[in-house]
Amino acid sequence: MADSTPNTPSETDNSENTAYQVLARKYRPSTFDELLGQDAMVQTLTNAFKANRIAQAYMLTGVRGVGKTTTARLIARALNYVPKELAAKGDKTSKPTTDFSEIGEHCQAIMESRHVDVIEMDAASKTGIDDVREIIESVRYKPVSAPYKVYIIDEIHMLSKQAFNALLKTLEEPPEHVKFVFATTEIRKVPVTILSRCQRFDLRRFDAELLVSHLTSICGKENVEAEEEALKLIARAGEGSARDALSLLDQAIAYGGSSIKSADVQNMLGLVDRARVIDLFESVMKGDIASALNELKEQYDHGGDPQTMLSDFANFVHWVTRIKVVPASADNNAYTEQERVRGKEFADQLSLAVLAKSWQMALKGLNEVATSPNAMMAVEMVFIRMAYASELPSPTELVKKLQNNPSSLSSAVPQQSGSAASSRLTQDGPSGQTSPSGQGNGPSGSPAGGDNIVHMAPHMTGNVAVQSQQQMAPAGDVTEPQKPQFSSFQDIVDHAKKMRDIRMKTALEETVRPINVSDGKIEIALEPGASKGLAGELSRKMEQWTGKRWMVSIAPTGGDAPLRQQLDDARNTLFKQAREHPVVQSVFETFSTAEITDVRDFEAIIADIEINDEEHSDN
Repeated sequence: MADSTPNTPSETDNSENTAYQVLARKYRPSTFDELLGQDAMVQTLTNAFKANRIAQAYMLTGVRGVGKTTTARLIARALNYVPKELAAKGDKTSKPTTDFSEIGEHCQAIMESRHVDVIEMDAASKTGIDDVREIIESVRYKPVSAPYKVYIIDEIHMLSKQAFNALLKTLEEPPEHVKFVFATTEIRKVPVTILSRCQRFDLRRFDAELLVSHLTSICGKENVEAEEEALKLIARAGEGSARDALSLLDQAIAYGGSSIKSADVQNMLGLVDRARVIDLFESVMKGDIASALNELKEQYDHGGDPQTMLSDFANFVHWVTRIKVVPASADNNAYTEQERVRGKEFADQLSLAVLAKSWQMALKGLNEVATSPNAMMAVEMVFIRMAYASELPSPTELVKKLQNNPSSLSSAVPQQSGSAASSRLTQDGPSGQTSPSGQGNGPSGSPAGGDNIVHMAPHMTGNVAVQSQQQMAPAGDVTEPQKPQFSSFQDIVDHAKKMRDIRMKTALEETVRPINVSDGKIEIALEPGASKGLAGELSRKMEQWTGKRWMVSIAPTGGDAPLRQQLDDARNTLFKQAREHPVVQSVFETFSTAEITDVRDFEAIIADIEINDEEHSDN
């Protein structure tokens, strides 16, 4: 798309009598060709107008600052386009078009929001049914001068339920001379009955590269020199909104005059130098928490906001992760060269598990910082925790290490100078990993006498090594998990619960009368209504759980009551005994509204108390 140009000659007048216009208004698109990044919508409208397939209502949705209101005015202008030469001849026939190479009879008034037949309404301030009734009553009157009467309703999701209902019939069958154009940032709040009557266009968010190009063009027209990195910072801060980006550019011009530098933009936005964010990331990934805390303090002393520092760190974690998953992302010119180069290096070195863990902890830390009475302390604790946790090996790494070399888990711990930080990012390669210190103050420092607790797990590939600390059992204690043993029917039900097979557990408890359980054999009887395939299914489950075949036989009669019934009977018996107890009866006589809610075995309670007392005395 072409770059925006000033809307009117008066807007380029630099005389003292001309009121200053902010860049977002000065360079607002006045034609469809000037719209940024909305090619699909423009193509659809162009083809529809050529085929005379004009909808009665349009719904424009998208985030703030992508041009919804501007597009609505352009559509109103397109619908009411009458060439001036035809208007001079008295011919006011409209021929909708997206080509505004020549200014039409109604174009200027529509774009300046002063045309009598283009009615703009802000639903955020006019939400009630009375406001909609005014529209319903006025639609029957024909336009004064334009071919169509166009109603533009901004933030339509703010209308009340009654207002939406009142609008439905008119929206479905409006007069031929009436068109509606709606705009909203909350499309999900618009009733589906309204959406189904509109032709919907989703205006896309602008990517950073497109915004940088747009900002560069405007800086040229404003005779402002701007560093490319400064414009990239502004574009990213705009978060896909052209209006936000232009507002920030306005602010940057006011801050730096005719020259915009990246350092000025960082100070203006309260951002930390991207290189310092990368250095902080490297320190945390190394496990060098002392360097990380020093870097945090320096950033804070230079005016960095604690929450912004953590947010920038999280953004860089996401950037590295994205390169890890999609290597082509490293070619995104919206990022600085240093971010692209070093981000690719980290992506090659760090595992996806470490990056995912760091992202989760940073995200959780943002909430902690927001609610902490001291934000800086909270940020420091987040990074300390992150440095320790990122050192721990993942379960997959532990299993691989155990399978490849079990004896390595019980190797002696070499000693290192107490002042040396544990290094996750080293230049010695996998065979030259740095040993953790037994006295160090970094996250890799192990407690005194901590034999057999250090596990060297490679989090990195290539020329980088990682150290991780994890409490491990000696290699000789590793044994194969034992198969479950079943000596009673209750054992089978308990194991089904352990395996989270709730359907099988329920069926065994409620529809089976147990008779006998022996090695490889189960004899049961079934309650009326039990599944006919229960025996076969139980046999398959038992083989799956134990690794051997089980024969399940069904007797026509006999067996104990189902386990659930036994449990209910036992509980009912306890309640009956409790009610008949003289002490309980005296309580009922004294308190008429009392009731028994639970019954527990007194001897079991006493036994628990005695066990707790013995443990207390031993300590």
